[in-house]
Amino acid sequence: MALTECEIDEPVVPAGPREETSFAALGRHLVSRGQLSAAALERAERLAIDGNERLDTVLTNLGLVTERDLAEAMSDFLELPLARPADFPSEPVLESLFSRKFLEEARLIPLADRADGVAVACVNPLDGYAAQALRFVTNKPAHIHVTTRADFELAFDRLYGEGKSEIHQIVADASAGQDLTADDDLERLKDLASEAPVIRLVNHLITRAVEARASDIHIEPMDGELRARYRIDGALQVIESPPTHLAAALVSRIKIMAKLNIAERRLAQDGRIRLAVRGQDIDFRVSTTPTIHGESVVLRILDRGNLKLDFTALGFEPDLTVRLRRVLDRPHGILLVTGPTGSGKTTTLYTALLELNAPEKKLLTIEDPVEYQLKGVNQVQVKPQIGLTFASALRSFLRQDPDIMMIGEIRDLETAQIAVQAALTGHLILSTLHTNDAASAITRLLDMGIEDYLLTSTINGIVAQRLVRKLCPNCKISFTPPAALTERLGLCELWPEGPLKLFRAQGCSECAGTGFRGRTSIVEVLELTEAIRELILARAPAGDIQGASIKAGMETMHRHGLRKALTGITAVEEVLRATEAT
Repeated sequence: MALTECEIDEPVVPAGPREETSFAALGRHLVSRGQLSAAALERAERLAIDGNERLDTVLTNLGLVTERDLAEAMSDFLELPLARPADFPSEPVLESLFSRKFLEEARLIPLADRADGVAVACVNPLDGYAAQALRFVTNKPAHIHVTTRADFELAFDRLYGEGKSEIHQIVADASAGQDLTADDDLERLKDLASEAPVIRLVNHLITRAVEARASDIHIEPMDGELRARYRIDGALQVIESPPTHLAAALVSRIKIMAKLNIAERRLAQDGRIRLAVRGQDIDFRVSTTPTIHGESVVLRILDRGNLKLDFTALGFEPDLTVRLRRVLDRPHGILLVTGPTGSGKTTTLYTALLELNAPEKKLLTIEDPVEYQLKGVNQVQVKPQIGLTFASALRSFLRQDPDIMMIGEIRDLETAQIAVQAALTGHLILSTLHTNDAASAITRLLDMGIEDYLLTSTINGIVAQRLVRKLCPNCKISFTPPAALTERLGLCELWPEGPLKLFRAQGCSECAGTGFRGRTSIVEVLELTEAIRELILARAPAGDIQGASIKAGMETMHRHGLRKALTGITAVEEVLRATEAT
């Protein structure tokens, strides 16, 4: 008979050698691990008492710790294993013994039925009731594993869903007949956008995107359908889409959250949203644009908690970092970072700014938009509608007595000229440029109209980069490359010690079947030498400048990517896709 309720007089704490198992003790353990300050713990404990809530709930709701950090701390504190997504079963375990309602309320999922007991994943292992209920029903010991709420909900929906997806369960609560279009009454649209089902639907799309490590959410009206997609590791993936009849309300809800004008549907709009999602403080950059079928919305997810502003974490090996720091250590001049949109240029510049940031230096940035706020850096947002452009902001910056300035992008001759003049007068300038490789940045600036002698006097170095997907370490498989591929790519030269191995994606539950998890940079760093300066003055083509750079020790993005493929970080197909056009 399925367990629906169980009367238990004494709570039983899960197995573990520690006697102190209260949430207060867990809070002190978080402080001892350096994941929480004593002042933050005191504040959370006070709010938990005042609001009659559990301490762990308050900690994650306030964004003081993430769900993952909390689960890892609880695992360490109770000396219990951590259940990860791959540990959950493909089919329900002991389904006849436990009701769906009990498992949902207790927030636990049986993982395996073994001779020595039942392994179970539990969001709150401090709940002795759940452990004793398991023993009561199965007549076996309960082996508790700690899991996060997000992992529990994903597994629970997959294993115990009632034939409806979460989106359809939310939509089922919406009022029937609410088929609104862009021409419907504005007040009626506001009302629907403020109803609970639409709010839950937007929150669901955002929460699932954050859990999936997506960088963007795309909501696109098509002919007869509303398409929703997440961009994960640089690739767009179609997800279950909301119903078409809620399109106008869904877009209006997002516009309300971003403080945009919901009555304006003819022009593109941009805004920002700040939310705490699963205990993480996350910013969303919102862009709307009108299409023939309605308004298309894109939310760029800016997760400050997962932002790693460190050259090693970004994929720069020690030799590349040394070359880049040599450029950054110069007191004045220009460092350019080049690459297409979405290649990680801004993150590289932010990392450089943090390395340069010191109390004795003044740093100013002009960006479009400001993606992340950096402590100790004066950041300015471009506003063309009031005349605040890159060029006008740079002029005002020079009167602010800065040491270092970052320009979000050099787009025109005026901005480039002011940047060059600032570098000549003793400032360090960091900026981006859209070119295919490092050498092409020189010819691009010459084409803009910058004099060659000014470039040789101001450019210190140029970084070109791309982002490639990293192979999932849990499921990647190695293979010996065919001789033709080895010869064409020159792999023997890159890996003389042999034997040669490349790796390919396979797919598992850890990477949602894609075979990839995360991204890394492939980079080339061009430092200006006397030979390169002479080529610039001679107006030599980009190919000659690149050849001289390689002779001076520069490794191209293509070769850098192939080395990462040979070490199993990425797949050779990813490298060729990212560099074949360069």
